[in-house]
Amino acid sequence: MAIIPVLMYHHVNPNKGDMITVTPEDFEAHLKSIKDGGYRTLCLGELHGFMDGSFKYRDKCVVITFDDAYLDNFVYAFPLLQKYNLQAVIFAVTGWLDGASAAPINKKELETFTKNPPTHSEAKTLIAKGAFSHAVINWDMARTMQESGLVEFASHTLSHAECDSLNEKELQRELGDSKKRLEEELKTPCQHLCWPRGRFSETAVKVAKKTGYKGCFTTERGVISRESDPMFISRIVVKEGPRWVRKRLSIYTNPMLARLYLGIKGKD
Repeated sequence: MAIIPVLMYHHVNPNKGDMITVTPEDFEAHLKSIKDGGYRTLCLGELHGFMDGSFKYRDKCVVITFDDAYLDNFVYAFPLLQKYNLQAVIFAVTGWLDGASAAPINKKELETFTKNPPTHSEAKTLIAKGAFSHAVINWDMARTMQESGLVEFASHTLSHAECDSLNEKELQRELGDSKKRLEEELKTPCQHLCWPRGRFSETAVKVAKKTGYKGCFTTERGVISRESDPMFISRIVVKEGPRWVRKRLSIYTNPMLARLYLGIKGKD
């Protein structure tokens, strides 16, 4: 039985060793391994089609995802996706993009960012202070990425709320308003959601279905098969190192090896 790994990235920038960050050199090595290995990168519709049996393919496949829509995704990751002509999905916190668009970063500030991008901790501080444009992308950047045909956007809620602690009314706002904003700004249906910090509840899943989401991504470790539930999509957290993807893809696209490897507690 075929399986597909969904890779989970956050930051791509030169801050080597920083939390949830991959350097541009390592990210390029990952993309080169995907390309040279003959893997096809899938969009969300194709992944969903794989699970319901409507998408037929012969190639080895992988899905590349980014959480939070950090500005370094536009500055460092996007040009490399273009270079290798590979697709990716970005889960955007729409309230943050609204904030970044209200006071857009200027050319000089963007040049400064490129030379000295914030660490993950610094990016979180900027967001907390409301300096969104120095930490995350804005809607114009999102449109540029989407129009390339290589980047697809989906919901990461309205405010990056921990959805396991919200009531139905709060969930409807976080999930519904985020979906609405993505569809208004990018003029395309939003049918997929990623839970911030991997936190969700039975009520959250129920509200997601009611709101019109067809699939929900988690932080739970695993691969996707035709038997996978689209409302509980597992992913693989990406690590630094130029050889990481090549080694893991050989495992995570082999059903027997993946089952054995995922069964080893503590392995990544």
